[in-house]
Amino acid sequence: MPDEISKSVQESTEQAEEKKPLASLVFFGDIPKLPTQEAIDGLTFDFNDGLRVRLPEGAKPYRIRFVDLDNKFTVYDTITPEGGGGTVTSFKKYFIRFRLVISEPENDKLLFCHDYNAEGKVVVVRFPVHTLGDSIAWFSYVERFQLKHKCELYCVVSPWFAEIVREQYPQIKFISKEEAEKISSYANYNIGLWDLDNTTHQPVDHRYIGLHKLAALILGVDQKEVPPRFNLSAPRKIKEKYVCIAVQSTSLAKMWNNPVGWHTVVEFLKQKGYRVLCIDKAPFTGKAGTYTYMPPNSEDFTGDRPLQERIDLIKDADFFIGLSSGLSWLAWGCQVPVVMISGFTAPWNEFHTPYRIINYNVCNSCWNDFKNFDLSNYWHCPRLENTERQFECSAMISPDRVIDVVTKLLQDYSAGNKSLKYK
Repeated sequence: MPDEISKSVQESTEQAEEKKPLASLVFFGDIPKLPTQEAIDGLTFDFNDGLRVRLPEGAKPYRIRFVDLDNKFTVYDTITPEGGGGTVTSFKKYFIRFRLVISEPENDKLLFCHDYNAEGKVVVVRFPVHTLGDSIAWFSYVERFQLKHKCELYCVVSPWFAEIVREQYPQIKFISKEEAEKISSYANYNIGLWDLDNTTHQPVDHRYIGLHKLAALILGVDQKEVPPRFNLSAPRKIKEKYVCIAVQSTSLAKMWNNPVGWHTVVEFLKQKGYRVLCIDKAPFTGKAGTYTYMPPNSEDFTGDRPLQERIDLIKDADFFIGLSSGLSWLAWGCQVPVVMISGFTAPWNEFHTPYRIINYNVCNSCWNDFKNFDLSNYWHCPRLENTERQFECSAMISPDRVIDVVTKLLQDYSAGNKSLKYK
């Protein structure tokens, strides 16, 4: 039958190298060089690079089959050559509930059968990136995998992210990439943003379903949105009512490019009796003359501060106003209402908020086009670059529109609408 999912180790490696994620494969780190689980006659297997089976030198021929248990389909069926000394690995590297069947080649007498079962076994999940939004977006699905499979789960994340979730998830062990390379794991899964034509490391492209839900599909768990748990127990530090804002992101397309937008909205909030705290990492950001500044009529709470300090501040704000950026995801985890201003991403790309603002009557959602967004180009506007309409997706979001949404939020808040908290 056609081999649609599995290839020899040489073929699989060559194809994987051609399908690198937007964050290069080098960030994931190494896996065990050889399969870690014993089968029969010196054959070993594991799920560290998809399903892989190692035949020792001098091995006799075997019939080896990989079965997709959920789809009831044999995806690989081969008779190995006399002499062994090679590895067979599945082409798909994300979670599939495989059955491994090893039998005699002449009469198909069963010699060994193993159904994927991670209960009590070591599983490693790796995040390759060091960005705040991605880590928050993906993390709740890691816990969901651990609860579903009752495994001993190790998670590779940036140290600063581990610091804000470690106490909330005592059943998960947080380790570095270097530590992960020394673990004799049963299975290993890499979460990342992959190229459009990559069907090896992702079942569907993230542009179809959103940044966060891609992790659910790679890990084979439910896609329901659940924010990560943070420590929200710190006493309130500011007595007056206040709002937190974040006006910066990593590229110009992500900014609110209306020149009077932030200033007008901040003035509105101050007239409503709010203190408005800008909590970006720096008072301005940008490149080569294109800079985004903290609104001068907001209060300067910028600075490269520990994330827990940001959490302690955001959690007591009446609400948060931001962009498609990491601090909006952080506010989501702080369980405060989030007003998100974004034209370059489609609404399904981030967590749901009833206060999402997008103008569908102009160019929008280019991030979710089925072509790669050039992350290396700070000024990239995929459809309208070098025209008078570039960045109109956000420039054409008026401050009055944002004020209308904030007014609706305040009405909901005063009415005691419990949906404002992300439980």
